[in-house]
Amino acid sequence: MQRLRRSQVLARPLLESRLQGFCTSSSSSEKIVASVLFERLRVVIPKPDPCVYAFQEFKFNWEQQFRRRYPDEFLDIAKNRAKGEYQMDYVPAPRITEADKNNDRKSLYRALDKKLYLLIFGKPFGATSDKPVWHFPEKVYDSEPTLRKCAESALKSVLGDLTHTYFVGNAPMAHLAIQPTPDLPSYKRFFFKCSVVAASKYNIGNCEDFLWVTKDELLEFFPEQADFFNKMIIS
Repeated sequence: MQRLRRSQVLARPLLESRLQGFCTSSSSSEKIVASVLFERLRVVIPKPDPCVYAFQEFKFNWEQQFRRRYPDEFLDIAKNRAKGEYQMDYVPAPRITEADKNNDRKSLYRALDKKLYLLIFGKPFGATSDKPVWHFPEKVYDSEPTLRKCAESALKSVLGDLTHTYFVGNAPMAHLAIQPTPDLPSYKRFFFKCSVVAASKYNIGNCEDFLWVTKDELLEFFPEQADFFNKMIIS
């Protein structure tokens, strides 16, 4: 028991020094930016790959050879349907919308078989020039209780409210360390994922312009960081 107490007494100063060191490092002048990857999930199932489609067709034809045979009168639904029974013919909605035909990137009703991501036009933190550029909704971490709250504030400043949004988890999905420049010290950009929920349009403001783009289109806006975003965004 005495040995245990001695070890606790000796470990206490060491623990306090480590905590002091941690607090000192966390209060450094390095900026932290919370960015939001605001995505609209797929609306329709993507078309299968030609190899997958060929296999499914082969599987169906193979199963037809050994399926159980039923009498024709049992399978003839038209003759066995009760009188007055309501029949509804299913007509699938078109995959190609008017927004696709007009290349309307401000509409959420396009590229239904792919995910869409929100980009806004303005001057982000760490911009090398005064010219506006395309970037994600973001905010420099200031006095928010958590970094997620900072990300919520960033998206709220663009949408006005977060009614039809859903943040996926409390932790960021990835981060990007920006190296220092002669005009700007180093900083870290943390990305949070948020999804569109039951909305077909948002009143996006507090920016000069906005776009809803697919992953391939998004990578064209960030050629220098294309490898990073290609790994971060799993489509």
